[in-house]
Amino acid sequence: MAPSRRDRGAGALSGGVLKAVRGATSVPEDTSEAIRERTAELLREIISRNGLGVPDLVSIIFTTTEDLCADFPAVAARDIGLGTVPLLCAREIPVVGALPMCVRVMVHCYAPPDRVIRHVYLHGARQLRMDLPE
Repeated sequence: MAPSRRDRGAGALSGGVLKAVRGATSVPEDTSEAIRERTAELLREIISRNGLGVPDLVSIIFTTTEDLCADFPAVAARDIGLGTVPLLCAREIPVVGALPMCVRVMVHCYAPPDRVIRHVYLHGARQLRMDLPE
């Protein structure tokens, strides 16, 4: 049975459609503080640039490169008030030559059908998507 509009969150009730926002940031060192700081900055930018609120968020998936193991990026999400959003952390595929010390994110959210999604790439991760405006 398909979920009713009521079961799909506040964003669905306001006529929003399910969308995904991508983003990434680089972390200067493998410390809990650095991972949390850069992840929080990335999430705040994604939320701000896309006009999102917590009720619009469906879930957030994080990946980290193998060289980041001091903390979970999801901790930063909870620290900035996203504790009610389902969060998942995973390892990025270890491709030779890939950007090191990187946290990537995919935010699933409800947004108006006509809203243009703004993906966010910060710091050294900016090089991953030079085709996107800042």
